[in-house]
Amino acid sequence: MKKLFYLLTISLLALNVNGQKEWEGKFEQLGPDLPTPNEYRTGSGAPGEDYWQQKVDYDMVVVLDDNQQTIKGTEEIHYHNNSPDQLKYLWVQLDQNMRNKNSNTYKIQTNGMLEEGDTIPAKIFSQYMESPDLDRGFNITSVVDVNGNPLKYIINQTMMRIDLPEPIESGGDYRFSISWNYNINDRMSEGGRSGYEYFPKDDNYLYTIAQFYPRLAVYDDVNGWQNKQFLGRGEFALEFGDFKVAITVPEDHIVASTGTLQNPDEVLTVTQRERLEKARNTYDKPVLIVTEEEAIENEKSKTQGSKTWVFEAEMVRDFAFASSRKFIWDVQAVKLENSTPLAMSYYPKEGNPLWEEESTKAVAATLRVYSKHTIEYPYPKAISVHAASIGMEYPMICFNFGRPNEDGTYSDRTKYGMIGVIIHEVGHNFFPMIINSDERQWTWMDEGLNTFVQYLTEQEGYVDFPSRRGPADKIVPYMSMPKDQIRPIMTNSEQVKQFGWNAYAKPATALNILRETIMGPELFDAAFKEYAERWAFKHPEPADFFRTMEDASAVDLDWFWKGWFYTVDHVDVEIDEVRWMKIGAEPSMAMEDKDIEEAPKKKKRKNKKSEKEEVAESPRHDDVPAPQTDFSAGPKPFVLVETDDRMYGEYRNKVDDQKIIDEVAQKNYYSIKFSNKGGLVTPIILEFTFKDGSTKLERIPAEVWRLDEDSITKMFSFEKEVEKIVLDPYKETADTNTENNVFPKMEKKSKFDKLDGKA
Repeated sequence: MKKLFYLLTISLLALNVNGQKEWEGKFEQLGPDLPTPNEYRTGSGAPGEDYWQQKVDYDMVVVLDDNQQTIKGTEEIHYHNNSPDQLKYLWVQLDQNMRNKNSNTYKIQTNGMLEEGDTIPAKIFSQYMESPDLDRGFNITSVVDVNGNPLKYIINQTMMRIDLPEPIESGGDYRFSISWNYNINDRMSEGGRSGYEYFPKDDNYLYTIAQFYPRLAVYDDVNGWQNKQFLGRGEFALEFGDFKVAITVPEDHIVASTGTLQNPDEVLTVTQRERLEKARNTYDKPVLIVTEEEAIENEKSKTQGSKTWVFEAEMVRDFAFASSRKFIWDVQAVKLENSTPLAMSYYPKEGNPLWEEESTKAVAATLRVYSKHTIEYPYPKAISVHAASIGMEYPMICFNFGRPNEDGTYSDRTKYGMIGVIIHEVGHNFFPMIINSDERQWTWMDEGLNTFVQYLTEQEGYVDFPSRRGPADKIVPYMSMPKDQIRPIMTNSEQVKQFGWNAYAKPATALNILRETIMGPELFDAAFKEYAERWAFKHPEPADFFRTMEDASAVDLDWFWKGWFYTVDHVDVEIDEVRWMKIGAEPSMAMEDKDIEEAPKKKKRKNKKSEKEEVAESPRHDDVPAPQTDFSAGPKPFVLVETDDRMYGEYRNKVDDQKIIDEVAQKNYYSIKFSNKGGLVTPIILEFTFKDGSTKLERIPAEVWRLDEDSITKMFSFEKEVEKIVLDPYKETADTNTENNVFPKMEKKSKFDKLDGKA
């Protein structure tokens, strides 16, 4: 009984307070940490046979007031309950409410200590310390059923619960309407993804309008209702549906929008329609629908009339639009394998000449490369709208920065920054507008995956593009930070530190390393495309991505997801020691009979001192070879002897000892010891440079660390003599310290070197 109690105690000590093993190796399978597969989501990472998701359709009428800078609208919502559950209430997202004067967004902001004599720009102080001059949140004027009867609702910050008269049964549907209005925010002074920009020189506005209508929250098989509050960072979780939206704007405005224009004869001139028709068959360069000269004339008109632009879109998760009398508009057709979507750009004269030269070209490149690596772009158009100091995405439309100087000149930094943000935001059509992850929970699933394919687009679509995110060496500054300043990728959007590094750069870099160094492009691309195809127009979770990438490649990647996504470890592998060895003839090194007799005994020893302890206590320390710091001392000898008969066990056959000895007699053997300083296991990539100047690259999978995650030793043999060894020679693994990656060891300079040896 005492022995049983002892064993039980030991077992309990091996568990921590969360019931997990206190020690969990880096190669332990991720499976137990992932959700259990079921009929909705399979163990392969694919949707299950009973997978379901809700559908929400909107029929909307919206009016933009250019004099008061307000939006008002009414929407009829048709909710389809495809879940197996009965729903007693619906949750609606009121994201614009983050701009209410009493919003929690303002209340939870933290600031540095204000010190005597501090100088702070007034704009920054006002934006972060003062309440907005107007309440910018939704003013809900009515919530009624199809018969006009009021529905009971309660607003909790950015969420609104609508209580239903009768539950919506599984397979049922429900129609109701919401009316609202709000004051549009000035993005220059207040910031924001949506809002307006004012141009004082010509007294005009450019509106980029999004999150402008109450939107149904997601109800799914993983979380039920997604009801996390919108605090400003974690973006949007939305259902797919069909939209019909009528947008009334000033008569001289041009509107860019999600969806297909239904009434071009009413809102476009004959000339504009003719140019648009020409653009549908023009693949080499954009066709101007509204020229710069026409836009400048339009700026002066300030007509008092209005026009209503009607758009319809099928199977989109959101809707956004832009409106201004300042817009230049160009269009180009993009030839994909099975479709010909239109690439479009809308921009004021302040964007030229850069936007006319580069914007639509970047849109087209994005559609081509993303369609190659994910799914073919399914929508009829993709729009890039020029708006100052922003990058933000919605189905078929995005808002992008990149403005030349007032004289029209621009730097390479401005040019490539603009192209990069256009690729990124247009790319969001795929992640998450089509492959529809929950941005409120997992920023990396849209930003990280999208940044990775953005990098592929920059490299495949342009020559010598200076990509900021993607290459392994670019992530080193972040991975080198103190652990308390960073958090794992698998962190909720609102709790992420170093947001750009964590949610964009690190996952993009991880996937690039996975593609180029671990899996290879062929295996990776097939698996990544499989994920996109499986989850297009559905709601994937992290486990679905992890499982699909393994399922479609036959590569065990659990160690990779655990290290890169669940920890803050970094790559820092050191070449600890190198021993150059060759077969020697010294008799003293020969194996004697007594050594052979002792070998089996050494293996059977129990409860005795370890070999390391015996060596440490041995008085013959001089017999232990000192570590080599270079190759100048030549190779150390070792001896091969004939194999003793006792080592063959029951086998009747024998190897030809002399033949083996003769074959390896001239070879050089290099025993290399590596230590894992950073904690993140990684493939080992070695470049050997030989005395004749030739080189050889050796690639060793990360599984080499599977039995010892801290230190390993591996032997290499060559006909030639090695002159130099470099670990990670092409900077593929994001190793944070390259000084310990070279043998012979790099000399560490003394602090007295600069003083010419004078202390």
